[in-house]
Amino acid sequence: MFLTISATGTPERPATDLGFLLHKHPDKSQAFSTSYGTAHVLYPEASVERCTAALLLEVDAVALVRRGKGKGRGGAPDAALAQYVNDRPYAASSLLAVALSSVFSSAMKGACAARPDLPARPLPLRIEVPALPARGGPDIVRALFEPLGWTVTAQTVALDAEFPQWGDSRYVGLVLESAELTLAEALRHLYVLLPVLDDAKHYWVAPDEVDKLLRAGEGWLPDHPEHRLITSRYLSRRWSLTRQAMERLELVRLAEADDSEVEEIDNAVDESTDTEEKPVPLAVQRRDAIVAALQASGAARVLDLGCGQGQLVQALLKDVRFIEIVGVDVSVRALTIAARRLKLDRLGERQASRVTLFQGSLAYTDKRLKGYDAAVLSEVIEHLDLPRLPALEYAVFGSARPRTVLVTTPNVEYNVRWETLPAGHSRHGDHRFEWTREEFRAWARRVAERHGYDVEFTPVGPDDPEVGPPTQMAVFSMASAHSNTPTTAKEEKAA
Repeated sequence: MFLTISATGTPERPATDLGFLLHKHPDKSQAFSTSYGTAHVLYPEASVERCTAALLLEVDAVALVRRGKGKGRGGAPDAALAQYVNDRPYAASSLLAVALSSVFSSAMKGACAARPDLPARPLPLRIEVPALPARGGPDIVRALFEPLGWTVTAQTVALDAEFPQWGDSRYVGLVLESAELTLAEALRHLYVLLPVLDDAKHYWVAPDEVDKLLRAGEGWLPDHPEHRLITSRYLSRRWSLTRQAMERLELVRLAEADDSEVEEIDNAVDESTDTEEKPVPLAVQRRDAIVAALQASGAARVLDLGCGQGQLVQALLKDVRFIEIVGVDVSVRALTIAARRLKLDRLGERQASRVTLFQGSLAYTDKRLKGYDAAVLSEVIEHLDLPRLPALEYAVFGSARPRTVLVTTPNVEYNVRWETLPAGHSRHGDHRFEWTREEFRAWARRVAERHGYDVEFTPVGPDDPEVGPPTQMAVFSMASAHSNTPTTAKEEKAA
């Protein structure tokens, strides 16, 4: 990645003042380590009339992949290849924006201890970015930079100059010129708008990105005609963060119109009182959805396969319609915690007769699991290696054969909505895979067809119009034609 910042000057105001502002001496070539590679700062030219500072970012593509790799397993091979074969080492993006803020942090803040008068002085600036990904083409580049006082030259880069029939790429060669802006303003514009034009960030967008955006956008973003587009793209279209940023920008505009401080406007809520309703945890929503589905199925005798610490068993015990509840888990420690949670040693005789806990592996058939109305696999399948799923499938659907089976699993598409989940990571360190909605439905339909079940799908949690719900649930119901079909010895042996 490459970017140059040039300034012109006179003997009274030499162009080499740029070195003071950037805190980098024109006679030196310096290297700085960043999270994604090495940033080099050098001056191709430095004279009274003209001074150019160049930032060259050498991206370590392998280190970048290693830093972003999650603990979950699985994934498409082409996606894995795309981690290494991409434009990140060459095209300006959020990586270059991060390097700018790191290498030129004092200049971006408008601080210069050696020459305190310089930061507030507009400079005749020229900024060049040879390869800039611009989703929306030259028009969006002009729409973003021209309202800020820049003269914009954005030339589309052909996919291949030798094959013009292939058309244009999504990259432009960008030249920005202005004599009205300070260097600090110019750097803040680049810091925000480079990732906005790329419409992607190569790091996880956490809630503190709102503060970064508002700090860099102070003085220009609230009144920018494209502030909604900038905010949405900068925050990777995270609707909760975008809404938060837009509300804060509106407060800034109101404060400016009223010639007052933001704190004076935003004082309607007493922080000592909390009137906001607490969101229902996803785990509670999931249990409620499972209990409702079991009630709708008419099940009375229920298996909780992979019961863990017994939260679902505890919820089922509260409903007298479930006359027998069996919790099964491979972990003895989990079963011990479940017994303690359920207070099995203190339950009355009638309640104690309704619940049983025992150790078992879902990778093997178990005669103790036969004859039940329903079985629940809640957040279980993603903890198995994919090659072992057929064994679980046969043990539950082929051998135990309850009339109803409920399976819940995370929807990996929804992971982008978790503000604290780093990009590329699974929700739990032990998850061997996390499926998209289409992958889960394809698996569930194959299982249903193979073992004589019908299947329906239910969202659990808020159903996002773009990425779906956080949890997906499949409800398998045994088809009437197969309700009495026994598993043959040959099928059991093959499984």
